[in-house]
Amino acid sequence: MEGVPLLIILGPTASGKTKLAVQLAAALNGEIISADSRQVFRGMDIGTGKDLAEYELSGSKIRHHLIDIRDAGEKYHVDSFKQDFYASFKDVSGRGLLPILCGGTGMYIHSLLQNHRYTSIPVNLELRSKLINCSTEELKATLGTFPPKLTIHADQSTNKRLIRAIEVASFLQSGELIEQRQEKFVPSVIGLTEDVKSRRKKIENRLSDRFNQGLIREVESLLASGVSAEILTFYGLEYKMIVSYLKHEITLAELKERLFNGICQYAKRQMTFFRKMEKDGVKIRWYQADKPLDELTKVILHDLENAGFSRIEIDDL
Repeated sequence: MEGVPLLIILGPTASGKTKLAVQLAAALNGEIISADSRQVFRGMDIGTGKDLAEYELSGSKIRHHLIDIRDAGEKYHVDSFKQDFYASFKDVSGRGLLPILCGGTGMYIHSLLQNHRYTSIPVNLELRSKLINCSTEELKATLGTFPPKLTIHADQSTNKRLIRAIEVASFLQSGELIEQRQEKFVPSVIGLTEDVKSRRKKIENRLSDRFNQGLIREVESLLASGVSAEILTFYGLEYKMIVSYLKHEITLAELKERLFNGICQYAKRQMTFFRKMEKDGVKIRWYQADKPLDELTKVILHDLENAGFSRIEIDDL
């Protein structure tokens, strides 16, 4: 077999990825590597859904990686993730254990599976400041000034992605992209899905739990520690809306309603991205997230064994 086995578990928010990953890690002698763009930050626990208690099973803790590795307020991007992933991947597999990548940040997972070349190209703040207020048409016109070979794969679906495409093309025109050799892995990708009604109910219940756990107090604490409102807004929906609530721009009832609707829309976008991954050639084996966890685990273990992905395979590395 060429490369180390890598089990990947993906799915939309509230689908039960972590609980499943813990069950599979216990059964397959594995450790979990998080693929979540926000759980890397310390102090952002409730809003990012870390649910660290879920990593404990029958009195034993399943080791996890890439959670709480950065201070809140720092920037973290896909190339940072790739570097951290490969370091954890080498650590886990080097100890004869199965790496299990688990998360809902599709862009992170896709960047590994498709080996996106341009994630290491640095941000050009000066260029971005010049482009930030440009219209879509202006950005497309700017992108069109570069040689086609530098823009052929550019994503032009949003202004943000157009700016990144210009940034990449500008770098490639004057700089050299040095390829980094990384350890090879052989992925098996598991996806969790369910009907929209069930997903919305899970999101509703989990959001209610997070408010009860102190979601608003968490944001207040982050602000008090010196993390700016602008940075928190950048970190995503929950933090952005709670900052608005704390500024008295919306009421508590409006906060809860908008958060619920926003998270449901986010889950839909996640599924759209995963389907796009499939169109790009990523093979995902889908399972119903609303099945009892023990039953779901048994079915997946059986399917993995039939596909030639087994614990014996790991132990023989």
